[in-house]
Amino acid sequence: MKKLLFLFSCFTISVSSAQEPKPKITSKAALTHSSIQLQTDHIFNKLVKIRRDFHENPELAGNEIRTKKVIAQYLLDLGLEVDTNIYGHGVVGILKGGRKGKKIVWRSDMDALPNDFPDEVAFKSKNKGIQHGCGHDIHMAIGLGIAEVLAKHKASLNGTAYFIFQPEEETFIGAKGMINDGLLSRIKPDEIYGLHVTALPAGQIMVKPNELFAYQKRVHIQLKDELSKEEAKALTKKIHRFLSRVTTNSKPWEIQQMIDPKIGLMNPNTIFKDYLFMDENFNIHSKNDILSLQAYLYETDSSKLKDILPKIKQVIEDSGYKNQLLSISYIQENPTVINDEKLTNIASKTLENIYGKEVIIPDYGQVPYFNDDFAYFQQKIPGVYFFLGGSNIEKGIIAMNHAPNFQFDEESIRTGVKCFSSLMLERLNKK
Repeated sequence: MKKLLFLFSCFTISVSSAQEPKPKITSKAALTHSSIQLQTDHIFNKLVKIRRDFHENPELAGNEIRTKKVIAQYLLDLGLEVDTNIYGHGVVGILKGGRKGKKIVWRSDMDALPNDFPDEVAFKSKNKGIQHGCGHDIHMAIGLGIAEVLAKHKASLNGTAYFIFQPEEETFIGAKGMINDGLLSRIKPDEIYGLHVTALPAGQIMVKPNELFAYQKRVHIQLKDELSKEEAKALTKKIHRFLSRVTTNSKPWEIQQMIDPKIGLMNPNTIFKDYLFMDENFNIHSKNDILSLQAYLYETDSSKLKDILPKIKQVIEDSGYKNQLLSISYIQENPTVINDEKLTNIASKTLENIYGKEVIIPDYGQVPYFNDDFAYFQQKIPGVYFFLGGSNIEKGIIAMNHAPNFQFDEESIRTGVKCFSSLMLERLNKK
């Protein structure tokens, strides 16, 4: 997951549509899902072992060579078809059911981070300066677990399950690279699913329809290099104040508050909705007689994005720098993860019906700073992106991605495998 700060959050649920029929779980299906839980328990220790192996041997985006080999062999040993003739070091496992039906994808990302944070685990990274500090090692273990569980139900599956193990997520180019390489055109999937671990309590799942994150833009302002350093800083502060739109006395940039029960994402009155703010400290530099001011902004309402640059121009002109202004533009506009509304509602209700309402937590806001190139897949096919909690205060575990001492309660691997194996099975066998 691409991030700009060493912090992370959690979120999710969806409000079901009044027109959408409630998924039915029959007695036969209940037995099948009980079997899925037992099978998950049976392979749990193996999944923990492979997760720790990934954690000890992290590889940066574009260099997932060993990771690719381990994943491909695991899938082959399960009896799946394996395709490695795709973008970068990606792997696709193909599980064909006993009968014809839909084509559904589960996606896991593979790459690690370039950092050397403290990591208080016995299985710390063997590769200096590289860590799985975002949780992709867990994502891969869960993806392999789902593949193994569903492989045991191959004969009763309708359609085909694809397991995409995607490289280069942290650089935000892997998903687009796979698409441009023709992957989706070849397999023509109907739906796609994926998850990311978060600082939520272990075992909890969040998901919501539509935007999970705020829209993130990087603003680039160019002026004639006629302002002093003090004048440039004063101008950026004016722009920052003028654009800010937040709930009174709230600070949505403090993302550690996302799990706060009173103001966090799960509260209808969350501070993480209807906001716009910019980074307070602009990147200011001059070259070739041009003064450049750059900063990221975060807006929850897509319809208001078009008004931002004109407002910045107004501030600059009102500050007396109309003649110095050369240009204002966005120089980075990654797409935002947007969950398909109908599919999210169905998926949420399906999980609730199988594992109880307590497995899903409602999300009423949008998260700043974070994003995922899973968004590129969602531009092509309906998809749902979940968040899986991994924090356990009693064990001293805080699953705050991209932070020193990021840890994850491995019991949540069990939750991820059983819940999403059940979801994939239900979606495949849905007539």
